[in-house]
Order: sequence, then C-alpha cells, then structure tokens
Amino acid sequence: MAKHSQNEQMKHAVFVFSEDQLGYKFSETHPFNQKRLVLTIDLLRKMNALSNDSIVPARIATDEELLLAHDQRYIDIVKKASRGEITPEAGESYGIGTEDTPIFENMHEASARLVGGTLTAVDYVMEGKAQHALNLGGGLHHGFRGKASGFCIYNDSSVAISYIKKKYGARVLYIDTDAHHGDGVQWCFYEDPDVCTVSIHETGRYLFPGTGNINERGSGQGYGTSFNFPIDAFTEDESFLEIYRTSMKEIMEFFKPDVILTQNGADAHYLDPLTHLYGTMNIYREIPKIAHELAHEYCDGRWIAVGGGGYDIWRVVPRAWSLLWMEMNNIPLPEGKLPESWLSRWQPESPVRLIETWQDPANMYEAIPRKEEITDKNQQMLNKALYMIRNT
Repeated sequence: MAKHSQNEQMKHAVFVFSEDQLGYKFSETHPFNQKRLVLTIDLLRKMNALSNDSIVPARIATDEELLLAHDQRYIDIVKKASRGEITPEAGESYGIGTEDTPIFENMHEASARLVGGTLTAVDYVMEGKAQHALNLGGGLHHGFRGKASGFCIYNDSSVAISYIKKKYGARVLYIDTDAHHGDGVQWCFYEDPDVCTVSIHETGRYLFPGTGNINERGSGQGYGTSFNFPIDAFTEDESFLEIYRTSMKEIMEFFKPDVILTQNGADAHYLDPLTHLYGTMNIYREIPKIAHELAHEYCDGRWIAVGGGGYDIWRVVPRAWSLLWMEMNNIPLPEGKLPESWLSRWQPESPVRLIETWQDPANMYEAIPRKEEITDKNQQMLNKALYMIRNT
C-alpha cells in the first residue's frame, strides 16, 4: 500500500463531490433523488463542518475500471441507452428501461461519475493522502455484472473493491447497513477469500431484493467470508445496534482486513417510505462511530464510506449523512436545533414539515406491541450467526 510523501500533509478526511454527480437522475418523481446530496452539503456548510479544502472532485471511471465488475456487453448497452439508441423493451433484459431503473439521457456518464467518485475516495485513502474518504454519491449496491437492479446501474462498491485488490493488494471488509440487502456486492465476491461482505438489512421476506439469508456464507475459497444479518420488520434502535456492535467486533477479529468500505444507506429510519424498520437518528450516530473505531483499531484508520439508499430526503438523509461526515472528522456530534438558516432555506421547498432538531421527536411513532418478540427473534438470529463465525 502506497504512502504519501513526507512533503505532502495527510488530510484527516476528504469529501468527494462534483456537481456532475447530480446528473444521476431517473425522473422528477423517482424515489432515488440526488437532491439529498445538495441538502446534506448545505447542512454541513451551515454547521461550519465542511470547507472547500476538504472537497475533492469525482472523476469518471474508465471502461477498463468498470470492467472490473461489469461485462463489456452490458457497458455497451448502457452507453446505447444513454444516447437513446435502444428502446426500454430492448433494455429490460439488462435491467434498464424498467420502472425501478428507467433510461435517462447521459446515463452512462452519470453512472460512471458515481463510480469514479468512489475510486477517487479509494486512492486518497490507499495512497495515504487521507485517513478517511466519503463519497455520498456512491453506494449503488444492487448493480450486477451484466444487469442493473434496484435503482443501480453500475455498482461502484464492487468496482472499488476489485480496484483495491488489483492496485493495492489489500484485503477488504465491506459493511452494508442499508435496509436493503447488499446483494450485488455480495454475489460479486461470493467466492473471494480476500473480500468479506457484511450486510445488516430488513429480512427479504418483506423487502426487495429478497436475498440476504443467514445461510448465504460464500462458496468455494470464499466460504465463510459472507455474513448476513436479516432483521425483522419493525426492528428498533437497540436491537439493530446490538447486532451491529457484537457482530462487527467478531468479524474484524476473524477477517483482519487492511481497509474498511462502509455503505451508509439511510433507509432503516422509521420515516423512510420504502422500508419497514423503526430506526431513529440514534443509529446514524452509532454506526459511523463504531466503524471509525474499528478502522483505527484494525486498519491504521483506513476507512472509505459511500452513501446508498435513503428516500426521505428532507427529514432523514441530510441529518444522517451529516453525522457520518462529522464522525469522520472528530467533530462533536451536534445536539439541539438544526441551523435556522438551513431550515428557512429548505422548508419552503419541502413537501413535509422538516424535523428541526438533530434528535428525532420523542413520540415519533407509537410503541410496537411485538417489540419483545421481534428483539428475541433478532437475538436468536445473531446467536446463530455468531456460532457460524466462531466455527468457520
């Protein structure tokens, strides 16, 4: 792994962003809305938590880089779709032109820019120019080698992990806390002993993509390097965090990675319209905190983070992703009210009443009648998973 020169000062963390990343846009009404990047950056700026010298531009991934995780035929189809040269019907077998992943102009360039942003983050960390790097435009974990899926055209994390292995020869731990199973990344490295994938997600019994069962452990030489923690619908903070804290410590001891890549979907929150989990902002304080500690304990601080899901772009995502960046920079996590300047700027545009505080309202939802049953069921699942880890 490369080291930065003595004449070049290492940054603590870099924030990868370019205005061009906003071009990944399916339609005005599609739930995947990159306006959440604008909202998050504006909130961080108004908190004086993000300065221009921390921002580095996202480049476009080359075809050669995309081929690390995608087929040439698929890349060619995406390019044709970008130029309007195929019909939605012709693209459906490749997962494009569907309701989830409709065709839009310059789709290839916009998708390759998101991948390039994650590769930029990788190089900053692996070359020793920064301890941590964040690309909130990334995290498109459902993309497959030859098919788009679940709002994801190219899979930036899969490309980035293959890139890390090829360029830096490192062992990679991928941690996915999106409410949806990180299927595309898992299957890409299912037989790879040098990549460990971990996904904590809502059970596929109720939610897309329907995978991520506890018995999906990897295969061949990669057996025992895939870990899934499918949690029940209506799971709340305490159960979610117990699974995360307990499992990650054991997995780190077991796998001993050189670098951590975390996918930070913000759709496990109660207010998210596409999922059924009952998380609050508390989990978005703790998830990055634990990842940060583990990166320093096991990986000399090497931590790359990407975005992911998150479909309440007004009340949830900006707060959750701001907390992630603040944790990366050792900025004390805020309490109390959000900046009045941010609230007054965005409330007129928001279709819902903004939450004005960093913490969620105390009575955001009614008590769950099945809380004890759900918690017990999740604990049984965790115990079974831990047994598998210890006996691999």
